[in-house]
Amino acid sequence: MDIAALVAWLVTAVGGFVMLGTWIAKGGTREPERSRFSPGLVFGHFALAAAGLVLWIVYLFAGSAVLAWIAFVLLVPIALLGFTMFARWLPGHRSGAAAPEQHFPVVVVAAHGLVAVATVVLVLLAALGVGGS
Repeated sequence: MDIAALVAWLVTAVGGFVMLGTWIAKGGTREPERSRFSPGLVFGHFALAAAGLVLWIVYLFAGSAVLAWIAFVLLVPIALLGFTMFARWLPGHRSGAAAPEQHFPVVVVAAHGLVAVATVVLVLLAALGVGGS
């Protein structure tokens, strides 16, 4: 379960990097008034997710259940920030707005969200000790 959670987290991170790169390339940081996403929201989500991933990797080496639970608890604000961005992205996507985030490939948005949910579930199961180490 631990390694499955790591793989899911890494796959989620790849999708996140694609969207972050697209958002930056399309002017998300240069023209924040055009975006429905504030830089704080985007980079806060990114920073927490990166910190959580590093913490999960440390957990894999250390084997401390406390680290697994901290990683899971950290996923709560990560997920809330991600859902906030999705909720802000969806109306603009439907309307065809020209905001930087409207250039995200729909398949990447969908895959990122679905694999993120799987990551949360797998991390929870691993923290509970389901499936062994």
